Order: sequence, then C-alpha cells, then structure tokens
Amino acid sequence: MKFSIAATAIVVSAMVSGVGTGQAPVSAQVLSNPAPDFNPAAAAAYCIQVGGKVETRTAWYGTNGSNPLRLAGERSFCRFTLKSDKSRIHLLLDTLYTQQPTLATLAYYAEVQPGSCQGNPASCYCTLLGGSDQFGGTTGAGGGWVDPNSVDQTLEACIFPDLSSIDSWGLTYHSQNIIRGIDLSKVLRYKNPFNKRR
Repeated sequence: MKFSIAATAIVVSAMVSGVGTGQAPVSAQVLSNPAPDFNPAAAAAYCIQVGGKVETRTAWYGTNGSNPLRLAGERSFCRFTLKSDKSRIHLLLDTLYTQQPTLATLAYYAEVQPGSCQGNPASCYCTLLGGSDQFGGTTGAGGGWVDPNSVDQTLEACIFPDLSSIDSWGLTYHSQNIIRGIDLSKVLRYKNPFNKRR
C-alpha cells in the first residue's frame, strides 16, 4: 500500500511539474544554470577587458605519478597576473562574470582566518571553507585543472558546492591581506556584501 501511494505521488508530481511535456520544471532550469546571467563569450571578453587571460583547462587525476589520467571535465578560467611580483590568481569565468552571489566570491570577500591545518595549507583552507581542490583525496596521487601552456600547469582550484571556483592559494593569501594577481574586488561583478557591515 505504501509503495502505491509513493508511486502515485511521484507520477502526480511529474505531471504537475511538466515532466514529459518537453519543458523542464522551473526548479531544474534554475539548478542547471546557477548563474542565469552567464554568457561564455561575454565572460571571456570581460576577463580580457579587465586585464585577465582566458585559460581553458582539462581535469586530470594522478598528476604526481608517471601515468596521469585525463578526466572528462573542461572549464575556462580567467588568470590575473600581478606585474610587480608575477603572482597569479585564477577563477572560473562564470564566477568572475556573474552578478549573483557565489560561495567562491563570498569566501574571497569574507577573508575568514585559517584554522589549524595539516599538510598543504591552501588545500586545507579550501576544505575549512566547505570546498575541495583534491582530485586524489589524501592519497597523494595529485590532480587538478591542467593547461600545459600555462605557467601554472596544474591548478589547485577550490570548487564549492554551488560549482563556483577560485584558486586555493589566491584564496588563502587573500585571507592574510596578501593580494595575488589582482584585487578581485575591483573586477568581480558581484560586489562585496560585507563592506556595508564593517
């Protein structure tokens, strides 16, 4: 009896939400595009306009070994380089371009002080904020977003549950008031919400 009630509820829910009518339900449309203002071509042009360089990177596992494995993922990042010390910061094009809040931009703006960490401090800091940059977990296999033509061939990008991303080292240094690449508050289209509270 319980199964048939549950099955009926699923069918009714599907009919109400429009499944099978050729159009995804509104909730699915929103979830499939978390940044409704994202336009890849406009975002790439904006990256260049504000002094960045677009890098298309592919996901790789096992980069610390002799036989790394290319994964299916491919994403475009904007890289900013500070002329004085050649330091760099990377973030996904959609994270840079959106005017909506993302977990990556909020993490950058919040400048949360790092807690106690073991191992790689940037990776640990990313984890403390609720993100992850570990392709190999704690195995030491390594991995990341790779561009063989970039000065940073393998990028440790902290990705958050909303799929926004910024590089772990840039995020970590910024928490200590150290700017790498560029002060992102000058180029992020989502403005700092914490300024009003300070």
